[in-house]
Amino acid sequence: MSPQRREIRSSYIEWAKLRSKARYNLAGSDVLALPLADLHPRIENLEVSGADGYGFAPLLAKLSEKSGVPVESIVQSQGTSMANHLAMAALLEPGDEVLIEEPSYEAIVSAAEYLGAKVRRFPRKFEAGFQLDPREVERNISPRTRLIVITNLNNPTGVRSADAKLRMVGEIARSMGAHVLVDEVYLEASFDTPWQTSYLLGPNFVVTSSLTKAYGLSGLRCGWIFAAKPLAERMWRLNDLFGVMPPHPVELLSVLAFEHLPHIVARAKKLLDTNRPLLKEFFNSRKDLLAIWPDAGTIAFPQLISGHADAFCQLLRDKYDTSVVPGRFFGSPEHFRIGIGGKTEDVREGLSRVGAALDELAAKR
Repeated sequence: MSPQRREIRSSYIEWAKLRSKARYNLAGSDVLALPLADLHPRIENLEVSGADGYGFAPLLAKLSEKSGVPVESIVQSQGTSMANHLAMAALLEPGDEVLIEEPSYEAIVSAAEYLGAKVRRFPRKFEAGFQLDPREVERNISPRTRLIVITNLNNPTGVRSADAKLRMVGEIARSMGAHVLVDEVYLEASFDTPWQTSYLLGPNFVVTSSLTKAYGLSGLRCGWIFAAKPLAERMWRLNDLFGVMPPHPVELLSVLAFEHLPHIVARAKKLLDTNRPLLKEFFNSRKDLLAIWPDAGTIAFPQLISGHADAFCQLLRDKYDTSVVPGRFFGSPEHFRIGIGGKTEDVREGLSRVGAALDELAAKR
């Protein structure tokens, strides 16, 4: 009998699905779900079947127009999570070394472990504002490193990495014959600052993203990968094993979403322009929290002045019916991630309850 396969699971995704629910959900990191009616669909936008092949041409054209990336370097995927899985599966062999930032999104680390990679970490330090530091990459890379993984905006902190620093990381990776994978799903929410995809920074950059977080379109699972043409072709073939082909109504509705993207962006920007000042005011009012304020996005990652965040997060959910994400899922147990992409009235009340739970915890010390 063959040995039992080692079980790999995402502790964070499991928690998010089973134990994060609360009346005031500040654990989510996406913008409030966009109603289908806002896309003004017609019955032909819901056709069940369409042409099979490697990509839906109208959707690839929209992605190319938006990003400046040629169609032959674009791979469709079911959300950013599958995009990350496909990218790493194409770039890594069992036993290869992958260097991943810390803190970072837990599911990326778990996916790399599932693929049999040896995971190393490099720090993004709180005292340095969680900034990407190429010197830390250089200290922790080795000749066995095949891939460096970065989230931008960083998940969980929301901190943006400058192109100049990413380019430096790309050069460090190139010197070792490695690629750089940049998950840009939260960068889509940088509505006030022009940006270009880091795929354009160099030939060893691979980028993943989707419509899920910044636009309130998580249910479409419209994701993509930007990669050099030979690597993109390898990912298409790998996806024959995982997803084969996406649901055609999703492709049609995704094209429609790109056609309405200016309206969708304006809606998301208005919501965040209202909610982000509420969070900043809350942080400024608390002496028991330390916080790095991100320039954009839907999330922040405050640190408790005293103690680990697990007890606080449990109290907050059980007594105050409000959820945030414990920092242990990101390797930072003194922190918690808070999201403010929901309804403004829910964010305001949720923040009030976060304050009440912090006050109660302080009174018990």
